[in-house]
Amino acid sequence: MPLADLPRSTTGPDAAVVRVLSYNIRSMRDDREALARVIRACAPDVVCVQEAPRFFRWRKAAAWLARETGLVYTTGGATAAGPMILTSLRAQVEHAEDTLLPRVPGLHRRGFATAVLRFGGGHRDTGGPGNGNGVRLGVVSCHLSLAEAERYDQAGMLLDHLTALDVPYAIAAGDINDRPDGRAFRRIAGKLRDGWATEPWGSEATSTPRDPRRRIDAVFASEGVEIIGCGVPAGLPGVADADLEAATDHLPVLAALRLPRVAPV
Repeated sequence: MPLADLPRSTTGPDAAVVRVLSYNIRSMRDDREALARVIRACAPDVVCVQEAPRFFRWRKAAAWLARETGLVYTTGGATAAGPMILTSLRAQVEHAEDTLLPRVPGLHRRGFATAVLRFGGGHRDTGGPGNGNGVRLGVVSCHLSLAEAERYDQAGMLLDHLTALDVPYAIAAGDINDRPDGRAFRRIAGKLRDGWATEPWGSEATSTPRDPRRRIDAVFASEGVEIIGCGVPAGLPGVADADLEAATDHLPVLAALRLPRVAPV
């Protein structure tokens, strides 16, 4: 299904449409130019990255990716043990933080990259009940454990973390390392809405690019967020199948979300 079937980013008097991309980039160890082409073609407002560079000169690598995709580094990377958030200039960053999760001996440490963003809060934004303050969206990028028990616990931590943000709208996006019928995936989907299951668009499986058979990457949204469409994009302008295969070992998940304006609490 072509990318044109998803609406572009907009801000109106009643709502903001925000495009969110979730992408495991395997520490940028593959074809960086192909990776940048894929991200640019998705035209995201928010990119929830997993496996961002974490070691030597990781900040330089993150800055390169942001520059080559026309985005801004917001938070995460080594400081969140891999998850990272990039945003477009549409997003006003109200708050950003990185959280390291409890370490289990013998297993890779995990973390969350978190940002609270505002859309449509500029000086020209005068419509709707937001009164010029824009629409607030909490975002968490995550990469859960390969170990089943730890992954299930981290799913609960993710839900608690989102609740603590105390925002009208929230999303969690990332590499869940679990299929939709798995315990951790079902724990998250029991509290948040799974984008693909709610409004499927594009294709479903994300792993691996050459022979995708498993959906282990997802975008989840809280109540109130209108999911317009969510899935693996196809027919990206200027992007060949070879680019998707060369960029990393996962396929991206793109979602278009409509955030109605809400009156300030």
